[in-house]
Amino acid sequence: MLSEEFAKGYFAELAAFVRGAYAKEKCYPPAKLIFNAFDRTPFDRVKVVILGQDPYHEPGQAQGLAFYVPPEIRTPPSLLNIAKELSDDIQSSGAKSTQPHVPNLISWASQGVLLLNATLTVAAHRAASHQGRGWETFTDAVVKLLAEKREHLVFILWGSYAQRKGAFIDRSRHCVIESPHPSPLSAHRGFFGSRPFSRANAYLAAHGLGPIDWNAD
Repeated sequence: MLSEEFAKGYFAELAAFVRGAYAKEKCYPPAKLIFNAFDRTPFDRVKVVILGQDPYHEPGQAQGLAFYVPPEIRTPPSLLNIAKELSDDIQSSGAKSTQPHVPNLISWASQGVLLLNATLTVAAHRAASHQGRGWETFTDAVVKLLAEKREHLVFILWGSYAQRKGAFIDRSRHCVIESPHPSPLSAHRGFFGSRPFSRANAYLAAHGLGPIDWNAD
């Protein structure tokens, strides 16, 4: 589906920039994981899209999946808040309750949750350092393709950046769940209590689609 995008001039310029950046300084995620979100969640298996902004920029964190870090890495604050909301959401929706724990985002991806950052690479220790180089054009195209070619997807848009990126999505064909970002700066302004996980599953069930087991190990 994205082959046409890879052939465009902007993507050639983007690829050249990324190759140069990785050659001259430490960048994240590891090069082999830049497209990990697409490898883990192929286009025809996507059920839910969660939009992030920028990869983590400290050692060992970024793995090519928005919000995910490996278990041995200290959990970032936003992911901790996602875990808290997941626990409250599952309990309040009447599903089997669990103790708050960091969810297995690899399991999410394998079930059809596309964990897509707007920018797919970053220089070490320099947040947002690869913004404005073409990644946003590419990921805009991804969101557009999914919105146009698929039916009954759930788009979870946390924060104003993600909401602007998904503003064009046809709400009559897809479910769009919006709330403030789970970062410590904004989580208490409406992220907590937004119940994105049960709402996503309710929409999937209403359209005859299997739910996501958000607590799967």
